Amino acid sequence: MGNNQTEYIKKLVSAEDAVKAINSGDWVDYGNFQCAPITLDIALSKRASELNDVKVRAVGFPGLASVATADPSGNSFCYNNWHFTAGDRILHDKGLCSYIPLLYHEGAKLYDQEDLRSDFFIVRTTPMDSAGYFNFGIANSVQKAQADKAKKIIVEVNENMPYCFGGYGEGLHISEVDYIVGTDNRPLVQLGDPKVSDADRAIASLVVNEIPDGACLQLGIGGMPNVIGKMIAESDLKNLGVHTEMLVDSFVDMYEAGRITNSEKAVCPGKMVYTFALGSSKLYEFLHLNPTCASYPVDYVNKPEIIAMNDKVMSINNAVEIDLFGQVSSESSGFRQISGTGGQFDYHYAAFHSRGGKGFICLTSTVTDKNGNLSSRIRPYLNHGTIVTLPRTAVHYVVTEFGMACLKGKSTWQRAEALIEIAHPDFQEELVKESEKMGIWRASNKRDADSMRIRMAG
Repeated sequence: MGNNQTEYIKKLVSAEDAVKAINSGDWVDYGNFQCAPITLDIALSKRASELNDVKVRAVGFPGLASVATADPSGNSFCYNNWHFTAGDRILHDKGLCSYIPLLYHEGAKLYDQEDLRSDFFIVRTTPMDSAGYFNFGIANSVQKAQADKAKKIIVEVNENMPYCFGGYGEGLHISEVDYIVGTDNRPLVQLGDPKVSDADRAIASLVVNEIPDGACLQLGIGGMPNVIGKMIAESDLKNLGVHTEMLVDSFVDMYEAGRITNSEKAVCPGKMVYTFALGSSKLYEFLHLNPTCASYPVDYVNKPEIIAMNDKVMSINNAVEIDLFGQVSSESSGFRQISGTGGQFDYHYAAFHSRGGKGFICLTSTVTDKNGNLSSRIRPYLNHGTIVTLPRTAVHYVVTEFGMACLKGKSTWQRAEALIEIAHPDFQEELVKESEKMGIWRASNKRDADSMRIRMAG
């Protein structure tokens, strides 16, 4: 500890002095999610008048990145993001943030093999431990790969960061670090309870009925996955496991209710495996020094071959819209980027290849815009400019509050019929007409188009 402490003192600088090392034209990678360097971001933004063409890459920045807001011209800083948060979305709408398309499990490989230049990696961590390590806390993600690629590393210490045990890649040794910054120890961002609608509860009930004992769970973000977790906590399901990209509060509920034992997993039995966590203080306190949980780099956690080694993988994620061909968008609405591909493809694909596994894409049947106009999330075709997150070939189950449709193995007319049946009744007639125009409607053996119209009208 003595040598580590001596080295610590030598490398300890102010945030302002640390960012003086960054030069015009440099590429700077920020820590991911809650490991984003808030204090250093502010300090770097104050150098806007001195710098030119500094390119920043972030992953799910918590709030508004100061380097973007300090330089609306984009001359000093070019801000880019692998996965949008609400703040990144606001910046994108103002032309101050560019999205970088990514299959999340490929992130580390991009830094390892592709021509991605990285001059600095700047990350928020726990204080140094007795062995000389700065723990990444609640975001393992792509961070070790980013650190390995960078020419220089700056650590921003925060005492509020939980110390999270991992399989590997969960931190940096002081020998790898060039500068250390003590911060004002601002609290971590907490996610409030998401809004849950009656439609969300109906969808959750349908999905929970499909989950068997011994299933291995992956939940996405939002109200519906969280209510699924709460329903599971109140169920009599047994011996559930966790292998998930994101750890959220509902996993704590399920664990404390005795539903999660991780005893039947093939990969890391006995452990909740994840790559990052976002939630409330309840989740962060649960993770701190908890050997039940293990963080791993995303190229391990999200690798489809690894996920599918577990039996009965249940992948449960949201979507923005789906068309009658079965193409799913979970990340954009027209040209407006909302979030990112993230790990949805990784888990949905892997669940189908897991023995007894199922991938669920969940969405309420309708959405109301800011002007009060109601529209169907099941559309004849995706809006102009909308990005496909899951190609139709990959989609397994689609769930709305009106039912569940399995699309695997179905022809275009079968898909259209199955999706129309779980659309909101007010839009079914319109969808039938559009599918006829598109040439993907065919009278089935069960009923013809006219009898379906009669049933819907009744």
